[in-house]
Amino acid sequence: MRSIQKITLLLIISISTMLILFGSTIYYFQYNYAYSDFYKRLETRIGLTAKYTLKSNEPINQSLRMFREQHLEKLSYEKEYIIPLNDTTNLEKISNDSLLPLEFLLEIKNNKAARYQNYDVFYAGSIFAEQNRNFIVIISAKNYYATHHLILLRNVLIGGFLISVFIITYLSYYFSKRIYNPINKIINKVNNISTDNIHLRLEEIKNDDEINQLISTFNNLLTRIETTFETHKNFISNASHEFNTPLTSIIGEADVALLKDRNQEEYKDALNRILIQAERLDKISKSLLFLAQTGYKENRLNFDFIRTDELIMEAKEMMDQLIPENNIQINFNLLPENPLKLKVKGNKELLMLAFTNILSNACKYSNNKPVFISLASTNQEVIIVLKDQGIGIPPSEIQYIYDPFFRASNTKAYDGYGIGLPLTRNIIRIHHGTLDVQSVQQQGVTVQIKLPMASF
Repeated sequence: MRSIQKITLLLIISISTMLILFGSTIYYFQYNYAYSDFYKRLETRIGLTAKYTLKSNEPINQSLRMFREQHLEKLSYEKEYIIPLNDTTNLEKISNDSLLPLEFLLEIKNNKAARYQNYDVFYAGSIFAEQNRNFIVIISAKNYYATHHLILLRNVLIGGFLISVFIITYLSYYFSKRIYNPINKIINKVNNISTDNIHLRLEEIKNDDEINQLISTFNNLLTRIETTFETHKNFISNASHEFNTPLTSIIGEADVALLKDRNQEEYKDALNRILIQAERLDKISKSLLFLAQTGYKENRLNFDFIRTDELIMEAKEMMDQLIPENNIQINFNLLPENPLKLKVKGNKELLMLAFTNILSNACKYSNNKPVFISLASTNQEVIIVLKDQGIGIPPSEIQYIYDPFFRASNTKAYDGYGIGLPLTRNIIRIHHGTLDVQSVQQQGVTVQIKLPMASF
């Protein structure tokens, strides 16, 4: 069953149930009121009948009779019964003669008053005493209101219910369809979006906040998917190119070496060139694997409490071994007095890799000009700033620096694979930090790393 039909059916059942309860309540209270009111009208007539029939004062009796005839509505099939009550009264015989129910007469005798209903005929009776004698006064009549007005009320309620159900069915289906129309349009448009036209977006609908939120959320999702798709496409293209270069060199060197017999030195030179390209290929493969692993490795890493100042010193020592001619300068003037404000929770090996990647780039692209490192902290995070005086990044290309294998147009004279910075960003993200890169071409690059302070 479709959602529109489900909503329509649910609305019909819910509102119909409410209408049935509402109509039944009205009918129930009106039914009880009609019967109770009719008995009261009969009992009022009993009192008047007893007064103008049993009392001896004739003028008063005539006045009461005239009052009743003029001001009290004549009831349908109204009858009066006045029965003397004494020790010799045979109620069974009276019942047979007058067709009054015997149980009704006995109840009046025993309880001084009684009510009785026989189909649509209602009886009310009471005992009155006059001149040391007891009389049973009974008034009977048909309840015209109950037999006609209540039936009319019942028919009106049933007819109104059926008409209401019809209207409810139409309105429920109409509004359900109207509510789902924007969603159906969204579904149709989404079905038309594929990898060939992933740039398409859904049009926002005016004056519809919830649908607009859905459309905006989906458009944002499409944007992220498109970005990821393009990134993967570029990644595959660049990776293929990076792999192709050393593989072509290896194949070319091997073909040249096999063209003719060569001496030992020539074979050694060829093998050395092949080894260099194979090692390059090995580095690219390992870098790609590590880059992929850092995207989902967070839950499997061991995190410890690490002092960032000590980590920077170790990274500096490592760079001294890898690039002895480096000119890295560390500024500790902004260190907090409390050493706990320098501690972060993370994986030491990964953070060391991130710092050495940035320092290696800084030294390489600045031709070993001074590289400055500053360390500071706030109440919530540790801040590391690294600044070099190198070639910088062209402004139009800085948006692509996190794409794997992307290398700026001014880095052709320098070796590299374009994997270090994307890998560093992944590592910082794993540690719930932020990485911000600012650059001025021919003046250098400033990298700011913020890591959340460890809580104890």
